[in-house]
Amino acid sequence: MSSASDRSALPPPSLSPPLEVKPLPSELWPSIDHIVTEDGAPVDNVFSEKQMRLLTESLYASWQTAAPFVAFANVGLFYDVAFPPIVPDVLLSVGVRLPENLFPKINRSYFVWAYGKSPEVAIEIVSNRQGKEDTDKLALYAKARVPNYYVFDPEHHLSDEILRGFKLGGGHYTPMSNPTSMIEQVQLRLTLWNGRYEDTDGLWLRWVDSNGELLATGFEFAQQQKRLAAEESRRAAEESRRAAEESQRAAEESRRAEEAELEKKRLIELLKQHGIDPHGQG
Repeated sequence: MSSASDRSALPPPSLSPPLEVKPLPSELWPSIDHIVTEDGAPVDNVFSEKQMRLLTESLYASWQTAAPFVAFANVGLFYDVAFPPIVPDVLLSVGVRLPENLFPKINRSYFVWAYGKSPEVAIEIVSNRQGKEDTDKLALYAKARVPNYYVFDPEHHLSDEILRGFKLGGGHYTPMSNPTSMIEQVQLRLTLWNGRYEDTDGLWLRWVDSNGELLATGFEFAQQQKRLAAEESRRAAEESRRAAEESQRAAEESRRAEEAELEKKRLIELLKQHGIDPHGQG
């Protein structure tokens, strides 16, 4: 756009050590009184809004990581007080925490000097040719020192490629040979997924974890939990049924053993009554 997802109980993946997080001491923060942190410009279309929410929601719903992180959609990224912000459709920053109070101006956007580093990932969703995501914005993200930048272009406004990735090195971006490869700093990767999100079928951009599993949305996670609970209930019922059958078999075995013992005693008594030693002695 233009400016302004049965999860096994595996331990969380260890992330590659992020850049050292050293927020600038608050007394050294530049004045932001003159900065407009939000201008109220709306998201330009429903698909973009859903796609942004899919990417951020799934991170908070099911990403199993020990590192704190923030994921924002359509929030200003301020990398220099002298320049206007970039407004990523989605950004992901690991090793940082969301401030307790979101209302102070300094906490309303992603100020690099307050968080101590640039986000590891920025994603742009192309909805027209005016956003210049692969030219002007590419240069801006390089200035902001975002290590991994992605352009998702499902309608081919800018390129024949639906997803392109760029990796920062030496102050400029190099196109990724495989934009769906693992992002080392966060141990996630992006993938194109044909499916239904909420009430819409389509081609979506989604996160995949280090185990190769899609990060589930809140709804998908709830459905997974319901399936796991139903399977556990079925397993418990099956175990109970087997236990009841085993108990019934044991009771039947015990009854047959008792009947056999009684029959043996009856035969012994009958032999004795006819003067026959049941043990064959005398």
